[in-house]
Amino acid sequence: MSGDITRIHTGSPANLTERFAHRAAHMKQSEIRSLFAVASRPDIVSLAGGMPNLSALPMEMMAEVVGKLVRENGQEALQYGSGQGHPKLREQICEMMALEGISSHPDDVIVTTGSQQALDLISRIFIDPGDVVLVEAPSYVGALGTFAQYEAQVVHVAMDENGLIPAALREAIAATRATGRKIKFLYVIPNYQNPGGVTLSAARRTEILDICRAESIFVVEDNPYGLLGFDGPSPNAMRAEDSENVLYLGSFSKTIVPGFRVGWALVPDALKDKLVIASESSILCPSNFSQLAISGYLSDQPWRDQIASFCGLYQVRRDAMLESLDKYFPQGATWTKPAGGFYVWVTLPPEIDTKALMPKAIVAKVAYVPGTAFYADGLGSWSMRLSYCYPTPERIREGVKSLGRVINTEMELRGISN
Repeated sequence: MSGDITRIHTGSPANLTERFAHRAAHMKQSEIRSLFAVASRPDIVSLAGGMPNLSALPMEMMAEVVGKLVRENGQEALQYGSGQGHPKLREQICEMMALEGISSHPDDVIVTTGSQQALDLISRIFIDPGDVVLVEAPSYVGALGTFAQYEAQVVHVAMDENGLIPAALREAIAATRATGRKIKFLYVIPNYQNPGGVTLSAARRTEILDICRAESIFVVEDNPYGLLGFDGPSPNAMRAEDSENVLYLGSFSKTIVPGFRVGWALVPDALKDKLVIASESSILCPSNFSQLAISGYLSDQPWRDQIASFCGLYQVRRDAMLESLDKYFPQGATWTKPAGGFYVWVTLPPEIDTKALMPKAIVAKVAYVPGTAFYADGLGSWSMRLSYCYPTPERIREGVKSLGRVINTEMELRGISN
C-alpha cells in the first residue's frame, strides 16, 4: 500500500554490551536521576532535586527578550556560531566574573553547553584511565559521573564547616603519589558547595592554591552558586588569586535560567585552543540562540536586581528548612548552615542507612538524596542532601516534619538514643 513503511527485523544481538567500548561500563545513572520518577509526583515533597526556582523570573520579561531577538537578529540567532562562543556574550561574562574579583579577557573565555560540558571537556583533555582526580568529600554527583566515564580514580579529601581542609589535601597528595599514581587536578566547589552547602574560607583558598601550585596540580574551580549568597558577599573566586593554575567554570543556569544551557570556562591561555578544539569536535558550536538570548537579557534587563530576587527567595526557603530541622530532627543529627546556594547536608547516627531508609520516606511523602550518591567510594551512607531551592516554605516545613518522623521512628526501632 502506498505510504506504508515495511520494517525489516534483523533480530537483536544476544549480548549488546559485548559491542560497547570499555568506557561504557563506567556510564551509570546517578542516584538523583533514579529518584526523579518518584520525586516528581505531585503528592511527594521533593527535597531531592536542585532545580532553580523560576517563580521569581518575570516570564513577560523573558518573552520580550526572546521576541526582540528573533525580530531584530533572527538571522544570526538561528545560524551556526563560533566554536568558542559569541564575542559579545564573552565580554559580558567577563563583566559578571569581575563581581567576584576576576580580571579576565574575552579571548580566554570558552562558552559551553552548561558548565557540565566544560567539565567534560577538561576531563577529556587531561584524564587517562587510572589517573587521579582529587575532590571534596562529599562532591557533586555530576562531576563524579564525568570522572568515572573517563576512568579516573577519585580520591576524596575531607571537608569541615569551612570547606576543604588543607592538611587533608597535603596528606591525600602524598599518599596518592606514594603509590605512583598521577594526579591531574583538584576539583572544588568553593562557594555554597553542592552537596555540602559550605563555603571555603578565604584563608584556606590561599593555602590550597599555594599547595597546588607547589605540587603542579591544576585547580578546577566550579562556581555556579557564587552570586547566590544570603548573608553577605562570598570571598573572591579562587581564579581571582591565581590566573595561571585555576580553570574556572561558570554557568547561567542558577542565576538566570537553566533551560538555555549556557555555561563557560575561563582557562589559562595555553589551554584555550585545546579546549576550543575539544568543544568543536563534541558539539561544533554552542547554541547561538541561547547565547544571544542570554546576551540580550544581560544588555536590556536589570539582571543584578533579578539575582538579588533569587537570593531573597532562596534565603526564605533556607530559613524554613533550618528552622524545621531544629524543630523536627533528632538530637543525634547534625547539619550544615549554608550562607547561600541550594543545599543542606545532614549527618545522622552511623547506624542509619539513608539509602535503605528511602522507601519509608517515600511512603511518608518526602524525598531526599542519600549521601552515597556524592561519594565515589561508597561512603556517606548515614548522610543525606536536602534541597530547599524549589519547594515553597510551607512544603519544606511539611517535608522536613515528615522526614523527621521517619528518622525518629527508625532510631527507636534500632534502639538509638536520641
